[in-house]
This record gives sequence, structure tokens and C-alpha cells, in this order.
Amino acid sequence: METKSNSHSQSESASSEEVLLLGQDTHQEHSAHEEHAHTLYAEPVFNIGNFTVTNSLLTSWLAVFLIIILSLIIRFKIKKIPSVFQSVVEMIIDGALNMMDLVTNDRQKSRRIFPVIFCIFIFILFNNWLGLLPGVGSISFDGHSLFRGGTADLNTTLALGLFSVIAANIFGVIVVGGWNYFNKFINLKAILAIPAKVTKDPTVLFINPIHFFVGFIEIVSEVAKIASLSFRLFGNVFAGEVLLASISALIAFGVPLPFIFLEIIIGVIQALIFAVLTLVYFTIASTAHEH
Repeated sequence: METKSNSHSQSESASSEEVLLLGQDTHQEHSAHEEHAHTLYAEPVFNIGNFTVTNSLLTSWLAVFLIIILSLIIRFKIKKIPSVFQSVVEMIIDGALNMMDLVTNDRQKSRRIFPVIFCIFIFILFNNWLGLLPGVGSISFDGHSLFRGGTADLNTTLALGLFSVIAANIFGVIVVGGWNYFNKFINLKAILAIPAKVTKDPTVLFINPIHFFVGFIEIVSEVAKIASLSFRLFGNVFAGEVLLASISALIAFGVPLPFIFLEIIIGVIQALIFAVLTLVYFTIASTAHEH
């Protein structure tokens, strides 16, 4: 009887060990799956005091660092007799100004807006392309991806959208004037003009209040601009990363290459769309007094 009971207890302990090992294997597989899963949100990598540094923020810092290095290289290579590199840079800048002239119809205005628009384009382009490099999204640190495309994070694109719209409004105030630009949103001019015009044109009693309330639609449109800019860029970049990850998981060699080249082109197009829309917002804000 003692032998049977001992063998029974041994079998029970062996079974419990097998269940425990099976549970550990399942947990490890689940953890490995989570490690390579793409999330809609940026993952924290480390903290600086109370400030959380995410993988998307690290990539954005890397993009800024590369832009600074490129700017210094261009700065120190400028000569009276341009080299091939300097000629290419000048050709790009001149082409960008010519493209901006098609929207602004004013070279002077294009020159004033150029630093902001071109910096936005370069920053978004670098972030889009950095997200395609090998290791971005796959190199892990403490269970999280160390790097992730900066524009694949909604926080980054939302910040870019806020910056673009706010900068356009500030530019509008500078060009048009504070009072005129304020009346674009809250048209007090229309209300104040009623007493002077009502005797000559009684229809101002109906038309000018409409003009006053139309200004509130402009406020809604400014918020819509932020949402449009941020969600368009985030959706396209994030969808591209998920597509490449899915194809690479199925067939790791050869097949993803055409899609990588496609994402390179899409990265340029999305950066260009964002920059051009920002340019349009700047142009509209600076000509609001004419409408």
C-alpha cells in the first residue's frame, strides 16, 4: 500500500511539473508574440525623471540629429564655385521655391515661409524613411522595441499638425494684422457696421449677422485641419509598417523588397502632402484680409 501511494504521489508531482513547464512555455510564446506585435501607441523605453522616453521619440531625436549633421555638412561645403553636391542642393532648394510660388504667387512670401515648410518636409521624410531601416521595430530592449518610426506614432503627427496650424495662424496675424485676423473668426466688423449701413441697405440686418456666425465655422475648420493632417500621415505610415511586418513574417527574403521601395516612395509623397497642405494654410492665413 505504501509503495502504491508513493508511486501515486510521484505521478501527481510529475504531472504538476509538466503542467508548470507547459504554462511557462505558453507564457514565453505569448511574451515573444507581444514583443514583435505592432501597437497603435508608442512603447516606453526608459525614463528621465518623470519624463517617459518612447521608441518613437528616440527615432524622432535620431532624425533631428541626422538633419543637424546634414545641415552642417552643407554649410561647410558651400563654396563660390559650387561642387556637384552643392549644385544638387541648390537645385532642390530652387525647385522647392518654384513649387511654392505656384501656391503663393509671390516669391517674397515663398521665401518667408520656406524655412518652416522645408523643415517640416525634411523632418517627416527622415522619420518616414528611418522607420523602414532594418532593426527598427525588431531590436528590443526590456521587452519593448527600441526604435519605431516617429510618424507611426499619433502623438508625433498630432504635434506636427498642431505646430503647422498654430504657425499658420501666427503668420496670418503678422501679415494681416491682429484685428483683421481676429475678425476672420469672430466678425465683429460685420456687427459694428450695421448701424452705419442699415439706413442705406436694410439687408445688412440679415446678412451681417450671418457673416458673424460664419466665423465660428472657421474655428471648427482649424480644428479639422489638425485632425486631417495628423490622422492622414499617421494612418499611411502605420499601415505601411504593418504591411511590411506581415509580409516579412510570411516570407522574410526577397518578397518584401518591392514593398520597401513602395514605402520609400510613399514616405516622400506623404511628407510632400503634409508640407504642401501646410503651405496652403499659410497662404490662406496671409490673404484672409482680401476675402
